[in-house]
Amino acid sequence: MKRKFITIIAALGIAFSAGFGSAQAAEVRIGFIAPMTGIFAQIGKDMSNGFKMYLAHTKNKMGPLDVKFILEDSTGKPAVNVRKALKLIKRDKVHMFIGGLLASTGYALAPVSNRFKVPYISPVPAADDLTQRKLFKHFLRSGFTSSQNSHPLAEWAYDQGYRNVVTIGADYAFGYETVGGFHKAFEARGGKIVKKIWAKLGTKDFGPYLPQIPKDADAIFTLMVGPMSLAFPKQFRAAGFKMPMLGGVTSADEFILPSMGDEALGYVTASQYSAALTTDKNKAFVKEYQQRYGKMASYYSESCYTTGQWVDLTLKKIGYKPDNTDAFLEAFKTIRINAIRGPVYLDAYGNPVHNSYIRRVTRVKGDRLGLGVKPNSLWNLVIKTYPAVGQFWKWPAKEFLKDPVYSKKFPPCPHCK
Repeated sequence: MKRKFITIIAALGIAFSAGFGSAQAAEVRIGFIAPMTGIFAQIGKDMSNGFKMYLAHTKNKMGPLDVKFILEDSTGKPAVNVRKALKLIKRDKVHMFIGGLLASTGYALAPVSNRFKVPYISPVPAADDLTQRKLFKHFLRSGFTSSQNSHPLAEWAYDQGYRNVVTIGADYAFGYETVGGFHKAFEARGGKIVKKIWAKLGTKDFGPYLPQIPKDADAIFTLMVGPMSLAFPKQFRAAGFKMPMLGGVTSADEFILPSMGDEALGYVTASQYSAALTTDKNKAFVKEYQQRYGKMASYYSESCYTTGQWVDLTLKKIGYKPDNTDAFLEAFKTIRINAIRGPVYLDAYGNPVHNSYIRRVTRVKGDRLGLGVKPNSLWNLVIKTYPAVGQFWKWPAKEFLKDPVYSKKFPPCPHCK
């Protein structure tokens, strides 16, 4: 009788333990910081929607782990990003945090991740130096560097016969680095930058800047963000300028295209993504994004969707043990993804290597490819693909890194009028 009693108690203990374990399912806690209010709110929604769309595909799980997704509003300001990161780390005990928007935000958040030994993954902040001269152990990038797509675009521009180009960019880190990459690569080919103009971030009236543009330039290279992207081409064309417009990704990306008009036709930009890619994977992505959110998929949504996939694959590689931070950091760097944008992997400095697409804004009649996008929409049609573009372009890394990070003063402008 005694032996039978002990057996019953043991069985109850096992049952209790199993029941308790299932009630306390293992989870991975992921913080996500994006501007949900303010002038960049719609971009923040594109970012969070991209990540949440990936979670919808996995039923809010990564392997056996439940995903606790914690979204914080950064309002687009670096200082607020830092406060929200500290909240996620200290109060929510996240295993990692993802997000940020402006390049300056990336520079602000990376030291926080190192200080608290919590991985920070950057899908959008493209600050060059975070994978060049200022390396942080706990910083991971799934997006791109500011200057990365500017290098091949400069080569493409030179090959079109452009020799004298004027630049105008937003007056902050992303602008300096995007313009700087074009400047260096264009002059390396033999072209000349004849004028560099910096417009205050958020500028809507370009009246003070337009008279500074030399009318005899072959083309203008722009880096506009947010409301600037809408205002500049309208005012540029209205002022009578006929020269071709080239630009960084945010000057005419899929986020802003639906609000642009014929003034944007012919705008040539470079990016690691285009909603116009004709791969089956991208067509399915664009169609589903349109159905879910009623808008065109953008590089913000693609980058964040791919980040979700990247995290999932990394956790799988380390046996779904999110507490093992060192293993997570190392495994993340070894992942190769056939992403929506195309093949992606990290270089020796932790920056993505992927295709760079030269894209021309074109109005397409009807519903292109039957994806449910509004008929007669503007698209970034791909006119040339540069495969496997890294952050150092065609320069050896050690040679590239001898120079300072791109800034207002570098590269110098010996041909500027």
